[in-house]
Amino acid sequence: MIESFMHCFDVLFPINLGPLTYICPESLIERVLPGMIIQAPLKNKLTTGIILGKNSAPPQTPLKKFQALPGEPAILSTSLMKLIRWIADYYIATEGLVLKQTLPGELFEKTLARKGRKKIPYSNKIDFPEITEEDVQDITAAINSQKYTGFLLHAPSLLYEYSVALRMMSAVRNVIVLLPDIVQANLLFAAARDCCGDRPCLLHGEISRGKRTEYVEGILSGRYDIVIGTRAALFAPLKKVSLIILLNEHNHLYKIEEGLRYNVRDVAVMRGFLDKAAVLLSSISPSIESYFNANTNKYRIMTPPPAAKRPVVRIADMRFEKKIKPDISKSVYDAAKKHILRNNRIMFIMNRKGYSSMLLCQECGYIEKCGNCDIPLVLYKSDNSLKCRYCSKTLSIPERCGRCRSYNYVLVGSGTQRVQEHIEELFGIETVRFDSDKAKKKSEKEELSRLISNDFSQVVIGTKMMTGRLTSSDNFSMAAVLNVDSSLNLPDFRAMEKTYQELSSIIDLVEPDGEVLIQTRFPQTPLFKHLRCNDYASFAKEELLLRKSLNYPPYAKLLNITFSGSPDIAEKIVKIILASDSKAEILGPAIGKNKKGQEEFSIILKSVDRKPLNTTARNVLKTFEHSKKVQIRIDVDPA
Repeated sequence: MIESFMHCFDVLFPINLGPLTYICPESLIERVLPGMIIQAPLKNKLTTGIILGKNSAPPQTPLKKFQALPGEPAILSTSLMKLIRWIADYYIATEGLVLKQTLPGELFEKTLARKGRKKIPYSNKIDFPEITEEDVQDITAAINSQKYTGFLLHAPSLLYEYSVALRMMSAVRNVIVLLPDIVQANLLFAAARDCCGDRPCLLHGEISRGKRTEYVEGILSGRYDIVIGTRAALFAPLKKVSLIILLNEHNHLYKIEEGLRYNVRDVAVMRGFLDKAAVLLSSISPSIESYFNANTNKYRIMTPPPAAKRPVVRIADMRFEKKIKPDISKSVYDAAKKHILRNNRIMFIMNRKGYSSMLLCQECGYIEKCGNCDIPLVLYKSDNSLKCRYCSKTLSIPERCGRCRSYNYVLVGSGTQRVQEHIEELFGIETVRFDSDKAKKKSEKEELSRLISNDFSQVVIGTKMMTGRLTSSDNFSMAAVLNVDSSLNLPDFRAMEKTYQELSSIIDLVEPDGEVLIQTRFPQTPLFKHLRCNDYASFAKEELLLRKSLNYPPYAKLLNITFSGSPDIAEKIVKIILASDSKAEILGPAIGKNKKGQEEFSIILKSVDRKPLNTTARNVLKTFEHSKKVQIRIDVDPA
């Protein structure tokens, strides 16, 4: 019994559980290490897991043995194992859930021998700009020091960010490069293969299973020492990491909102810290938190010279502008007509899909709403239906008002379908529309991406989903942002920041001799002045002053508790929070509905310190851990 007790180890499985204890067989005693991938019996079948570490507590029940995988066992680095534990602690989750949602699933397969045949699509047409050599030298020096160093690159353009990443990949080994979406990852991977040969590999959700297996095997063997991709690449099992690069670091896609809710940017910084690596965050409009960290000496800030020339930014005041169509001002119409006559490319941005945002009865003011979510239904002219943008419930367009039975309906607001109809009617040309309705399937996304990123289409219309698939080499001479006010007026303390970042990205897509028109009813908003002057620093300083006065991040920490149940449950949770003596400010509870139409509550906790917030959240989870009637979600640092 003593011998068995001495050979007990905790094992993690990629399921929503904490560690389970097993006995190490005699044949592995000399070889077993934390991070080793093994197999162990779980629910009457062999399951692949990872050794977490030795368990010194005497076993209370008989334990089963784990066993080695065939061949040479893969062993994850100590720093990667520490990262898994840190994520579980910081984001209040089980280590098993972290394992399931972060590490490549191919690590837990019985064999790593399959080969993929799928080719990664890419193009070599992009000319990347020259970069400042001094910045490269600073990063290289930090890597050579083998101490963690954080950098924030305030880049003049997205292509400049790519240039820095390519330069560092060619100069340094053991590099992870993260991008917010698959299209950008494919583009950079293609360029990296040109300058770094066979060293880079690619990890994201659309890589075939066989190809991912090949890449994971190559990372473990040392064949690939550059890993490019979306969030999956952050957890690549490199034995040592020298440099982590996070491009477009402000992008909202880095905040994971399903399952384990975590921020890729913050986890990347922690992995760099644990690996004693350099971490480079880059953006043309950095997140306010990163800018604050740079100005409080947590990161070194790098500011290359701005672009010699940039597009003219013009504001169309919709309070006084003549409207050619409901969402197209005369200024936008005149500019678009000029560019179309010159055969220039134009993009129209409308961050609302469908035909009309709501159906309104002119007699009684009734708005057709979703019975599940209680939000206005969006009208789709293409299939004569009303759809909920949240739960996807679909109804036929009613002939009469549901309240007063009047026939007098009016369409309020425009979506991408209506804008497309108006543009084609005004200019007599065919257009390409790119939104989530047109790009539901992978093949549809690829075809639309091909059309909008080439000169096949002169005029494109889409949501911000489209802009993430473009670069400044796509030859757009004009962009028109038609409904920016919907972003400005969101009930979100980050609304101004997100709007500035979205508009900066659109401006970056337009040629230096081009123009960007922004329609708004609030032209006096300081954000527009800073955009026109390309003065991000002044915008960030004003935003930080406002956040400080209101005690919002980065000057305070937030934690969101969302739960289903009755108002009695909400009252009970508030009592738990008050009893925890966390001294946190309580915002809410707010009442809403989830995608299943069930009522749910949301409470936001705000405090200067993180620790009491997490302690309070754990108390709430513990109170309801055996309740099947209450579903609780914890979101640390909500976006």
